Amino acid sequence: MVASGGMTTLRYMLACIAAISALVFSRSGTASAEDKPPLSKDIVVTLLGTGAPLPSPARFGPATLVQAGGLNLLFDAGRGVTVRLFQLGTSSGSGIDAVFLTHYHSDHVAGLPDLWMTGYMFGPFGSRAKAMRLWGPSDGTSAPSGVAKIAKGLAEAFSDDVRIRQLDEHVSAAATQIEVRDFHGDQVVFDEAGVKVTAFAVNHGDLIKPSVGYRIDYGARSVTISGDTKFDENLIKHAAGTDLLIHEVFAMSEQMAKLPQLRPIAAHHTSPEEAGTVFSRVKPKLAAYSHIVLLGTDVRELSTRTQSTYLGPLEIGEDLMRFTIGDRVVTKRWNAELRKYPD
Repeated sequence: MVASGGMTTLRYMLACIAAISALVFSRSGTASAEDKPPLSKDIVVTLLGTGAPLPSPARFGPATLVQAGGLNLLFDAGRGVTVRLFQLGTSSGSGIDAVFLTHYHSDHVAGLPDLWMTGYMFGPFGSRAKAMRLWGPSDGTSAPSGVAKIAKGLAEAFSDDVRIRQLDEHVSAAATQIEVRDFHGDQVVFDEAGVKVTAFAVNHGDLIKPSVGYRIDYGARSVTISGDTKFDENLIKHAAGTDLLIHEVFAMSEQMAKLPQLRPIAAHHTSPEEAGTVFSRVKPKLAAYSHIVLLGTDVRELSTRTQSTYLGPLEIGEDLMRFTIGDRVVTKRWNAELRKYPD
């Protein structure tokens, strides 16, 4: 087929891209795209990335997708977040209703430029028609917040991509915008479609402020995400009664603990024994680890050390592990060979 005329040629090319992308999506692990979850009383939580700064092919950067009330909410945007969304058949653009950052360490925001730019590209993996909504904590001063600086920096750094795609691919100006929502202190930061998101301060170290965790409530269901933190009473307070508690962990062997370079890093995080104490006090229906750092140790030892202070249900998070929060919390693991969840 030969198309004539500039606009005709463009439309033909875009139609081909859409057809190819739809075919890829149909083979990416789901029968159809999951842009908008079906309305349900349940909350569905998917660990898109369970790693840390280490560039691991097994554990991508921190990112958690929470689906509730027909909304897709993304918490943190670590390395590879768009790849994991693509595996699920969820658009990085039209499929994401809001993005929430816990703090501004690189491993939590490294995937944000990709999420933003892929989101405004044409195709089922993008096609955002309006601004990307981005929440992040402020230190409460008059200076621009971290999230505001990120939005401004992205717009400047990638202005050529925005300009070219607007002119060449007719991407709308609205789709390339970032709508910033910053906040300070413990408060409800989002309340739409019956879904309430509460941010609360956590202690990630004296120099790493602001840093927050999030609790998501939908009807009688809830999930709490710790963000990066040391053992913190404020987290225990806000997580009380939650169905699913997703908590970070930093575990290293006795030999690795002797290295002076690692001591200040470990001091910013929660040990397995401390996390077990948090779980024992919160008493969630299910506790799960994400942002998992293992140095000189392994998953088995991580579980054993946690069980020294907590004997309740525990999952060691894996990328694409999914939790459905109903009357109980059901866990499903991604089948990499079949590229889908088990029926």
